Amino acid sequence: MNRDRWIINVVLVVAVLAFVGFSMIPLFGSVFKDNLAPAVAKSTPTPNLSPSDQQGDLEAQAKGYELVLQREPDNRTALRGLLEVRLKLGDIKGSVEPLEKLAALNPEQPDYMVLLAQAKQQLGSREAAAQSYHAVLASHPGNIHALQGLVSLLMQQKRPEAAIGLLQETLKTATQLNQTQPGSVEITSVQMLLAQVYFNEQRYPEAMTIYDEAIKTNKQDFRPVLAKALVLQQQGKTEQAKSLFTTATTLAPAQYKDQIKQLAKAAATPKAIISPSTAPSSIPAVPSPSPSF
Repeated sequence: MNRDRWIINVVLVVAVLAFVGFSMIPLFGSVFKDNLAPAVAKSTPTPNLSPSDQQGDLEAQAKGYELVLQREPDNRTALRGLLEVRLKLGDIKGSVEPLEKLAALNPEQPDYMVLLAQAKQQLGSREAAAQSYHAVLASHPGNIHALQGLVSLLMQQKRPEAAIGLLQETLKTATQLNQTQPGSVEITSVQMLLAQVYFNEQRYPEAMTIYDEAIKTNKQDFRPVLAKALVLQQQGKTEQAKSLFTTATTLAPAQYKDQIKQLAKAAATPKAIISPSTAPSSIPAVPSPSPSF
């Protein structure tokens, strides 16, 4: 059962992360892709250095940014550079201060607040993390990063009904929100999260219903097709799963086709033990919907 549970969870990483991205670094990159170039150029470690020398190089860069911020506390380039360096150093606690500043300076960019919530959650400050997630959802109800983070937090607190209620309410209001502001809620991604919660609670029929609804609503989206295929494979319904794997491969963008084929092959191997080391290298091996740094 552990192997089968891991297989099913992998699909949720493929299905959601492929288009959303819940890990810290992809989100970090998406926030800063247009304006981080100066900071990245300065904070990239010198190549060919030993690990200890790279550590010293990063620490020196951090001190440089700190000196700039002593003179210019609101210097956004220095704040972003300091944040990136501290993350590379694995200093999650040290990332909180620049994130708080960046969130305050950039209220129009909710991902800063999401990153701050992730940092607080990683540090064990669950109440503070929840407040940050709720702050994002108050102004951006369909923000998938905040939804996923809050769902993860609720599941950690063993509150699955609260997680289900949050996602059901989001789906209930999605049509109206998208009419008011097109693209506010990516419905299929929210459905995938809801199905994962159902699956984790062993409410398999409800999970399958959500997958079917998602497939019917968006016939060109490979994610729910792939998710359903893996669930069917886990249930021993090999022929039905095989057909869906083929459909998912056809629908998926080119960069995911090989990964889906590998998952299909692994799922069809009775004695295969799928683990982070044997999964395709570009698919993060995250066993549950929890943000990671």
